[in-house]
Amino acid sequence: MKKMVSMDEDRFTRLVREHSPAVANYLRRRLYPLTASDLDDLVEETLLVVWRRLDDVPVDAELPWMIGVAKNVLRNARRSKNRRVAFEATLVPPRDNPSAEEFVIADTTVREALSSLNEDDREFLLLHAWDGLDTHELGKLYAISTNAAAVRLSRAQRRFRELLGGTENG
Repeated sequence: MKKMVSMDEDRFTRLVREHSPAVANYLRRRLYPLTASDLDDLVEETLLVVWRRLDDVPVDAELPWMIGVAKNVLRNARRSKNRRVAFEATLVPPRDNPSAEEFVIADTTVREALSSLNEDDREFLLLHAWDGLDTHELGKLYAISTNAAAVRLSRAQRRFRELLGGTENG
């Protein structure tokens, strides 16, 4: 059995050496609509089929048989690409949803109120509202207690509401 495997390997190596350039050229000339980056994959897939079906490769027609395999591999790759393109065409492109930041900045009243806050209050509010830090996390960030962070956040929110023109408590 070992000698048989060696003979198969030798034959396959010879087929690759002698015929893979011609197979690659065949595929390259017929590649469209696939891209040049697909060429190596197509040659590799062709050679895999040749290896799996090495006993079916006719001795007197090796190159034509390999080109026939390459033709089928190319057909399959085109079908796969066409299916992928058809599927992608059915997908609804995601809408460009503005981020929370864009909503807030687009509102001039909010923008003006934010810019009127002192830098510490503004940063505290933005870390809470935009970055999602709770009072415990704000306390850790500023090296203060959770209670102190809650008081700072509450005061910053109150000043912000006042700047917006709202006087409600909470």
